Amino acid sequence: MKTIFSLFMAAWFGIILMTSCTQQTKTAEMTTFDSLMQTKVNEFVLVKLTTDMSVLTENEKKMIPLLIEVSQIMDDLYWQQAFRENKVAFLDSLTFIDTQKFAEINYGPWERLSGNNPFLSDYGPKPPGANFYPQNMTKEEFEAWDDTDKTSQYTFIWREEDGTLKSIWYHEVFKEEVEQAAGLLIQAASLAEDAGLKKYLEMRAKALVTDDYFDSDIAWLDMKTNKIDFVVGPIESYEDELYGYKTAYEAAVLIKDKEWSKRLDRFVAYLPKLQEQLPVGPEYKQEVPASGSDLNAYDIIYSAGNMNAGSKTIAINLPNDERVQLEKGSRRLQLKNAMLAKFDNILLPISGVLIDESQRNHIKFDAFFSNVMFHEVAHGLGIKNTINGKGTIREALKENYSAFEEAKADVLGLFMTIKLIEMGEIAGITPEDCFVTYMAGMFRSVRFGAASAHGKANMMCFNFFREKDAFERLDNNMYKVNFEKSREAMNEWAAYLLKLEGDGDYETATIYLAANGVIKPGLQAELDLLTSKNIPVDIVYDQGVTVLGLTE
Repeated sequence: MKTIFSLFMAAWFGIILMTSCTQQTKTAEMTTFDSLMQTKVNEFVLVKLTTDMSVLTENEKKMIPLLIEVSQIMDDLYWQQAFRENKVAFLDSLTFIDTQKFAEINYGPWERLSGNNPFLSDYGPKPPGANFYPQNMTKEEFEAWDDTDKTSQYTFIWREEDGTLKSIWYHEVFKEEVEQAAGLLIQAASLAEDAGLKKYLEMRAKALVTDDYFDSDIAWLDMKTNKIDFVVGPIESYEDELYGYKTAYEAAVLIKDKEWSKRLDRFVAYLPKLQEQLPVGPEYKQEVPASGSDLNAYDIIYSAGNMNAGSKTIAINLPNDERVQLEKGSRRLQLKNAMLAKFDNILLPISGVLIDESQRNHIKFDAFFSNVMFHEVAHGLGIKNTINGKGTIREALKENYSAFEEAKADVLGLFMTIKLIEMGEIAGITPEDCFVTYMAGMFRSVRFGAASAHGKANMMCFNFFREKDAFERLDNNMYKVNFEKSREAMNEWAAYLLKLEGDGDYETATIYLAANGVIKPGLQAELDLLTSKNIPVDIVYDQGVTVLGLTE
């Protein structure tokens, strides 16, 4: 009996000991995970979104909270497009505050600047179609389905109870939300003192509840004298990595810097001449850039939705509608305060670690600003329609379109800046400044990973320039630009991309992207070094009416 009792007690204490060890292991794992989340959040530097509010009238100041409220609605709609679960319930389930913060930065459980890999163990890979398509839908099923609205930028694809597919318009799914947003836009329009802004806000309100954005895009391009600008709606298709068809909601409240904008506006006149100088055959530059295009500089004071997810937008080129671009051109918005924050907090520190000391004097904000600015302008160069009847380039390249279009804009932005310097139209910086700043900028950008369209574009550019020996790694583990080879690589890469787009060569694009839109061996060591030096990966925003001093 004593022996049995001894065995029972030994087993009991063994269970207690095992339970205790298991709890200790789980606690240790949680502590390690919490520490990791804290480290991840600390990779983003907090930047206050402010501007000189004294340039606004009292009515304009009253408009800002209304536009921010619309932006917050767009933010909620984007969450629903990007992630299938309820946002509030999901965030409430994350008990550690830094895990919540990191999920908010990424708009879900996938790390956008690290290959969209899940950072929470309960989640698998990010669905390439986000929440736009049924998760069990195959490409073969979609392509065989006869539906006129299935490729629209503004429809969800749902599965009916009988298993068939159905397309449904955004404004039907989000009827209550878009009607609320439209009402707020009408209120803001009633306060607008600029006729162009008033018309745009009224027309954009109508567009949100109809998913017909053409007229409001035209009205947006027609307004020229406004101090406040507002980008709002389902605009970019980066979130749809299955086909690149579906656009995601976003918003940006902007205050125009009229002094800087005046300096930039004169460059628009050079677009036709720069189009002629593109290093490619005449059939790939036969379209004439519309004269209605303009360049403006802004301070961003609120960011929401798609443009706020993961890496922060520092420049915008809109509208995306090829019909609008060919008729009226486009507007390039340089977000000066966001750009300066990235230059000061990220690009300069990177240069101190990876750029050879002999070339660090070439790292200049004006070169960075010009490269980024003309990246956006370059979206308007080349052609919008294929040369062989395959339709628009967007239609021909499908899900590959965004990555190749961003790569094209990236290298042509550099091309344009250097051409304008050589033409005597840009002073204060040299081609050498542009090449070195561009290379340092690539190290900044490739840290975003290769999951997004921008990330894939960055990697393709980096890998092309590296293969052409445009820069070399020295014995001191720093990099030095070869200016002659950089110029050759720039022209070759621009020609390759312009031709691929013009041909609408989907098969070649797919193969090239798979091979080159990735982080190749040898680069990760540099990225790890930057992390070890505690150089931020990107910025996050402290924003809202309180930050702007608009609370009563």
